[in-house]
Amino acid sequence: MQRGSPRLDDILYFGNSRFGRENARGRRERKREQGILQTAEIGIIGGSGLYAMPGLTGVHEERLETPFGAPSDNFVLGELEGRKVAFLARHGRGHRLLPSEINFRANIYAMKMLGVTRILSVSAVGSLKEEHKPTDFVMPDQFIDRTFARAGTFFGDGIVAHVAFGDPVCATVASAFERACAEVGVVGKHGGTYVCMEGPQFSTRAESNLYRSWGADVIGMTNLQEAKLAREAEICYATMAMVTDYDCWHDGHDAVTVDQVVAVLHKNAENAAKVVRAAVAAMPSMSTARSCGCASALQYAILTDRKAIPAATREKLALLLGKYL
Repeated sequence: MQRGSPRLDDILYFGNSRFGRENARGRRERKREQGILQTAEIGIIGGSGLYAMPGLTGVHEERLETPFGAPSDNFVLGELEGRKVAFLARHGRGHRLLPSEINFRANIYAMKMLGVTRILSVSAVGSLKEEHKPTDFVMPDQFIDRTFARAGTFFGDGIVAHVAFGDPVCATVASAFERACAEVGVVGKHGGTYVCMEGPQFSTRAESNLYRSWGADVIGMTNLQEAKLAREAEICYATMAMVTDYDCWHDGHDAVTVDQVVAVLHKNAENAAKVVRAAVAAMPSMSTARSCGCASALQYAILTDRKAIPAATREKLALLLGKYL
């Protein structure tokens, strides 16, 4: 956390939580807290190749701490197309974090702290279908989970909640991506299935062909946990999967060099920055009520008797559950 930041100091002490506490400075501190929770409205998570967001103005950085630890990196805050945004490099600047080392819970919780209601996620993927070519972008609307070593929920420790996840992507955000691709002249396809694997190794050929037999479209290592946690945090979420190569199933796979993949990665990052900027501009304004179910995903999800929720857990999740508890 950056010291001397008057907008952050009073909300990051979770051991003796300030959230919701009434005291002699109650009204003033709540206003400060609300100001922090309105720092940004749109979150951008950059994946492999996209470690910064060109075009941001009024830029400053904040290092946040959450009840789940530290996010991947500092948040870069500023304005893009007249909208307040928060950018986070998923793997950290310099690409320091393995997919399994990413603190997904801290990343999404911190987005919630900043007031983000919609997240535009960008990631590099391999293609499982001939029709999805390198430099194409795919906005998947389904996921298959092949991970096994990650935390994918905020709940536990005395509280049980089951959010609906049949439609894991927010159609509003995905549509904004689709329109933005068309606007900037990038091939963008809305719909398809993203296989999320553990990694860091890529698939075996047998695995790749198995996923193809399931009808999956792309394969990556990061987006499913983000989608799950964003839903629990009642944040709208969609991902734009940037195809860098065909997975190992393809006949030409062995002929692809690292230099070729890196060149595609750079081209994708350049195009992604343009698409994200257009998608931010196309996003409904804050004054427009969200018509999707994302904003009320927790309304009927909590099964635990309210009286049985441990005080420490209630305090830890106050930002997510305050309006329901």
